[in-house]
Amino acid sequence: MSGDMEKFDGMLLTMAQQCDGGIHEVFDYIFSFLARKTDYYTGGKEGEAQRILLEKFKKHQKGALQRVAQEKEEREEQERRRKERLRKKQEEEQRKEAQIQEVTDEEAAKIQQEIEEKKTTKQEEPPKEKKDESDEEDEDAKGKIKPNAGNGCDLENYKWTQTLSEVEVRIPCKVNFPVKGRDVIVEIQRHKLKVGLKGHPPIIEGETYAELKVEESTWCIQDRKEILINIEKVNQMEWWSRLVKTDPEINTKKVQPENSKLSDLDGETRSMVEKMMFDQRQKEMGLPTSDEQKKQDVLQKFMKQHPEMDFSKCKFN
Repeated sequence: MSGDMEKFDGMLLTMAQQCDGGIHEVFDYIFSFLARKTDYYTGGKEGEAQRILLEKFKKHQKGALQRVAQEKEEREEQERRRKERLRKKQEEEQRKEAQIQEVTDEEAAKIQQEIEEKKTTKQEEPPKEKKDESDEEDEDAKGKIKPNAGNGCDLENYKWTQTLSEVEVRIPCKVNFPVKGRDVIVEIQRHKLKVGLKGHPPIIEGETYAELKVEESTWCIQDRKEILINIEKVNQMEWWSRLVKTDPEINTKKVQPENSKLSDLDGETRSMVEKMMFDQRQKEMGLPTSDEQKKQDVLQKFMKQHPEMDFSKCKFN
């Protein structure tokens, strides 16, 4: 029965959109139609038309109140789950905080000395011919879009941004009436996403770039005119190049990692990202990575403990 009740939604929605006078004008058209084209007012006993009107009003009022209550419960549940996820992340971050190694003054002085020595060596070397960066651009990056300020993409009907762990999608509803939950279609699956307004073609529909966590992804309506979707990634060490596979691709090599807050990541992921960032900086300066430094420290410690041994002819990789 509910499916049959929705079969005229498109036609009625179009009528409602064209009535600048709101619900008063909509009712004027409906009751005028009943008066001119039917015997609704005159075909039954006295008071019958009013009785039918009140009966249907109460029936659908009850359904509307139940939907509102259900939507409120769903919003509260989504908010509860969001707060719970945030609490767990904060607890995990606190547990892992002690594991993040800080550089001591002695180590900092040692690193600074190595940097200065490296600079001196580079100054003594003959200058190399600088190549145009455009000549070295990866062929695979050609034709791809530069990411927006949120490491995502601004498209005609929506825009999306991302961190390593989440994707946020904002979809403006281009209609002239306040949008409510019952007007919206949002289907979030592990590999698919569909978003739109009832009676209109989907705004987003297709296979997502990568797998997402359905149970941790949420959506809501902001200011009754914009759909906001928060998607949690399964792989939280990967930048998405597009939201759905029919979208144009962004160049993920142009993504700015600093736009993603490390505090938003769980402790384990944060430690891995910090290690990757440290190793990258070390490589750029020609210095050993964290793993290489650990090996060197272990070797030096062993050599100090065994001064009787001759390491002068040993080769270490």
